[in-house]
Amino acid sequence: MKYIKYLAVSALCAMSLTSCNDYLDRLPDDRAEVKTVSQVKELLTSAYPEGNNNTIMELMSDNVSDNGTSYASTPLKDELYRFEDVDDTGNDSPYFVWNQLYKSVATANQALEYLGQVTPTEESAAVEAEAKMIRAYSMFQLATTFCMAWDESKADEYMGLPYPKEPAKFIGGQYDRGTLRQLYANIDKDIEEALPKIDESIYTVPKYHFNRKAAYAFAARFNLYYNNMDKCIEYANEVLGSDPRSVLRDFEQYTQFGAQDIGNKYIQSGEKANLMLLASYSSEGYMVIYPVYPRFQHNQSVCSYGTFWAKAPWGQGSGTDAQKALLYYANMMYGSSTAVQFPKMLPQMEITDKINQTGYLHIVDPIFTGDETLLCRAEAYARKKMYTEAVADINLWIENHCRAQSGDEVRPVMTEELINEFMEQLDYTPVTLEYWSDLTIRKELHPQGFEIETGTQENMINLILHMRRLETIFQGLRFPDLKRYGIAFSHLVQREDPLVFQTGDLRGAVQLPNDVIKAGLPANPR
Repeated sequence: MKYIKYLAVSALCAMSLTSCNDYLDRLPDDRAEVKTVSQVKELLTSAYPEGNNNTIMELMSDNVSDNGTSYASTPLKDELYRFEDVDDTGNDSPYFVWNQLYKSVATANQALEYLGQVTPTEESAAVEAEAKMIRAYSMFQLATTFCMAWDESKADEYMGLPYPKEPAKFIGGQYDRGTLRQLYANIDKDIEEALPKIDESIYTVPKYHFNRKAAYAFAARFNLYYNNMDKCIEYANEVLGSDPRSVLRDFEQYTQFGAQDIGNKYIQSGEKANLMLLASYSSEGYMVIYPVYPRFQHNQSVCSYGTFWAKAPWGQGSGTDAQKALLYYANMMYGSSTAVQFPKMLPQMEITDKINQTGYLHIVDPIFTGDETLLCRAEAYARKKMYTEAVADINLWIENHCRAQSGDEVRPVMTEELINEFMEQLDYTPVTLEYWSDLTIRKELHPQGFEIETGTQENMINLILHMRRLETIFQGLRFPDLKRYGIAFSHLVQREDPLVFQTGDLRGAVQLPNDVIKAGLPANPR
């Protein structure tokens, strides 16, 4: 096996914290003076975050389970799976993610400061909008990682995070975490100010920037999490238009490919479903998807009963049965019983030493897609009890993700009645499993800060959440859904008691990095 060097973080980013009496250092990446809008636009290419929270969110979710002590792990994977505070500072750790996201914010702020010194033009307004969207996105990623889910009734109680709006000249000083309400209000303000000014004509390759559809997809997801269903629907409509199929992935094409080709096509800028692509330093490809240390993984048991092969309206199937399944995903699974994967988010190697074949690991993540935006809208419709519209979106997703026919099985066309009939034949998944066969796609929902009615609304939401789970696996969106809906679950550990994640569990807010806490920023309560 080739030896791979992982990116080491040698210094805190621009927004790392230290106490007032400690040293004052200049920003680690001094830049040449920027004077023109074109130079600011170039600066913003380095503002997109170079770290992601996917590994953290996946390992804390119900997408993974324990293969047993005979399989190796790492301290990072072990601590995340156990919902423990993390000491690791390498790639994909909370420390790395925190630093990369705040570095992104600092660079966006630097760009905004420069823009304040030039004569306003349409181009400068578009560049300003991009900077604000980057800042909002990075702060949103920080919020979903290090804070509790949005809950209107507790938004003044839950802690937020520092939201810097000016470039830091020095590292130092005290920062106030504020409240979750203040944090979400700041994100919302940046998004609302930026949306009308987004102009993708200023980009050479729009899908590596906040182009118009990507910006509205972000706004739709944010407002879904913010419990603003009207805005979620409005912004999703801007993405999906009158013909949502124009931005949905054509999975039938993928059935012709092997694993590597599937992975390559999945992240192509020419793929119509990909609204925005983000490359970042990450070992996720070898940590979560094709594991070098495979103890805690999306294994065959999870896949068979919880995700791709689970009983769903379009059927079920594992092993040879998957070849007959209607769901395209079901027979595009690779790996082994310890690690089953749909081959996306594959590791990308940036070679820095051609002789020794070493370098930095990356992933390319389609962070916004038409398919996920469709499911945002479907959920928002269901939340508003607009069931006809929700069912229409559910059927669009099924049409794109399932064969029309396989043997005697025919792709279902769902109705409100059929959804109720299907979901109510399933048992709720127990918080702690005794047998894997107890696992179903039906969960007990305990929504945080809003209500869901039993019956049609709960059934429809459960189905949509399962579809979201399949759509976004390995991309870190399942754990925020578990937090939002207060879904309790357990991580099984061989020869130990199950580790239960409760409704409203404070461990859902990942602990801040040790250096940040030592510098004086209040830790997340436990």
